Amino acid sequence: MDKSMIVETERLYLREMVPEDAENAYLLNLDPEVTRYTGDDPFGSVEDAREFLKKYDHYQKYGFGRWAVMRKSDGEFLGWCGLKYTPELDEHDIGFRFFRCYWNMGYATEAATACLQLGFSKLGMRQIVGRVVKGNRASVRVLEKIGLRYLAPCTFDDEEGEVYVIQL
Repeated sequence: MDKSMIVETERLYLREMVPEDAENAYLLNLDPEVTRYTGDDPFGSVEDAREFLKKYDHYQKYGFGRWAVMRKSDGEFLGWCGLKYTPELDEHDIGFRFFRCYWNMGYATEAATACLQLGFSKLGMRQIVGRVVKGNRASVRVLEKIGLRYLAPCTFDDEEGEVYVIQL
């Protein structure tokens, strides 16, 4: 088991993303179906992904962030899931992104449930939101499965969206 493990579930463990994850991060964002609703451009290269990961400072700043999701049975990198703090909104957000070959296997729900539990029980969060671009039904299903409920319409990244929320 990875020493940097943040949380463990039945099939997964989550750990901090590191520069050595650059190739996986690059490939994950390269798939237009994976980033269809994110507003994120693909990394230009594996080295660009590595630089992004080197500069990613949420773990140090806030004590949490987007974590690599690893399958326990074989150590495979499946994607990422985690919490993000947005100071401008004073808001904690849950997000997830997985390689398409791992969609519809319950991994996003399993990882996101663990992140919510960690946010509420260990990190002292009182509310966590999920923001989705309108039409992203798969992500809405995950948010609803883990207990978030529709709050309001929103706009982010110049897209129509929806905010879902869960509170302690």
